[in-house]
This record gives sequence, structure tokens and C-alpha cells, in this order.
Amino acid sequence: MRIAAVVAALLCFVGLNGLRAAERRVINVWPGMPPGATKATGPEELREPRPNEKASVQRLTNVSQPTLTLYEPADQQRNGAAVIICPGGGYNILAWDLEGTEVAEWLNTLGVTALVLKYRVPDADPQHVAPLMDAQRAVSLVRSQASELKIDSVRIGILGFSAGGNLAGGACLKHDSRAYDKIDAVDEVSCRPDFGVLIYAAYFIDDAGNLKPEYKPTDKSPPMFFAHALNDGVKPENSIALLLGLKAAGVPAELHLYDAGGHGFGLRKSEFPCHTWPDRCAEWMEHRGLFRRDK
Repeated sequence: MRIAAVVAALLCFVGLNGLRAAERRVINVWPGMPPGATKATGPEELREPRPNEKASVQRLTNVSQPTLTLYEPADQQRNGAAVIICPGGGYNILAWDLEGTEVAEWLNTLGVTALVLKYRVPDADPQHVAPLMDAQRAVSLVRSQASELKIDSVRIGILGFSAGGNLAGGACLKHDSRAYDKIDAVDEVSCRPDFGVLIYAAYFIDDAGNLKPEYKPTDKSPPMFFAHALNDGVKPENSIALLLGLKAAGVPAELHLYDAGGHGFGLRKSEFPCHTWPDRCAEWMEHRGLFRRDK
């Protein structure tokens, strides 16, 4: 009886959601120090939302050991698809809840297994090679564990916001050349995502508004879904230019442009229609057969 009372008190203290979060499986992306690792700027830090900020956001920074946090759907809903999530934050921080854990929980409602990628930040390299290494390795790692994770190895996508959208796009467009030397059997597994979802993605265009050469799609690039607001300070031309590049390469793609919404709206409800992009994305994924249940 005393034990039961202690357990009940513990549940009241931490809350069921907190307890479940603490129990989530965390997978190390690398078996040891990541390749190209640089000295960390300090201990990893999760910054709580700023006082009086309009959109409450948890910010994670000083990441030197990349991980994947696993979110699994209910067994009766599981459809075999999986998505790796890359939160945004200008390659300085990771918007951990707004563009990470909340997205994983939404994907679970669709029957999709989700993994939130904690990639290396801050990253001052204009080519962002270290985060790309983390994303490429993450795709190979998840695919190598497809049976254990109860997912289909040919239905593994990557989803990112802002800088995370740039990273997700880089993983989709640069899959034919790893940013690091292979280190083990995991790296013998393909790092090509089967689809990409890029939400208000950044850094794809030059000052003239043209798609940067390193992001030019080929006919081997995976299908992609885009959402962007026209009044975003991160120009919607980033999404438009990449969409047109995919079209020229004969790769299926879909773009939703919203009149308003600004930047960083995530999945949260707002006064603007941009918050409906998850519904459009789910329709796109279903149309592409990504929700099929293995018999």
C-alpha cells in the first residue's frame, strides 16, 4: 500500500507525459566521437522559453553528441512509415518542442514512427557539413534498424523546419556523396531519404534569388512537400526555387504557399490558415502510398 502511494505521488508530481518522455528510447547517432567533431562551446543546454515571448519555445544548444529520440505510434495505428525530424534554429539552436517533439507526436497520430534528430549546433560553417554528417548517418542508422523499429526500409522520410529544412533538403539532395568517410556497417546502408518534407526552409537560394548549385536536384532526388508563408522573412523563394528544380528533374513535389503566417509557426494553431499545412502534408503522404500497411 505504501509503495502504491509513493507511485501515485510520483505520477502526480512529474505528470504522465513527463514520465513517458523520460522513458523514450534515445539512440546515439555515432558509435563514438562524431567525425569532424569540434570542441563544444560548453555543456549542452536546454533553454526554457523566454519571458513574455509570443510563441513559447524550448531552445536546445551546445550539442556535440547527436542523438535520435524515438516516438512510436500505437501498435494498432502503426503503418510502417518513419520520419526523421530536424528542428530549426538557424544552425545555432534547436527549437526542440515547437519543431521537434510536437511534430513527432503529430506523426504518431498518423501511425508514423518519428525520430527527433538532435544534430550538432551551433555550427558556424557556411556549408554546415557537421549537421549534414549527422543527418546522413541518421538515415542510414534508422534504415539499418528497420526490422527492430518495425518500419519499412523504403518508407523513411526526413522533415525539417527553417535551418532544419535546409538540412533535410541537403540530406535529400546530397545522398549520393557522404560528407564523411564510412566508419562501420551502418554506413554501407543507403542514406537517401525516401521523401522529404520542408517547412519554411532556408538557405537554398543566393542573393539573386537563384537556387544554389549544390542544391540542384537530379532525377534520383526523392519526392518533396513544401509549405511557406509569403510574408516570411526567410523568403518563400527558397521553397519555390527548389520546387522548380525538382520539376525540371522530373521529381514529384508539392508546394503550399500561404498569404500570411510569418516564420516559425510550427504546428500550433493560429489566426492564419498556415497552421493547416499538417493536414495537407498528411494528404500528400497518403496519396504517395506512404501510409500503406504491410500485410
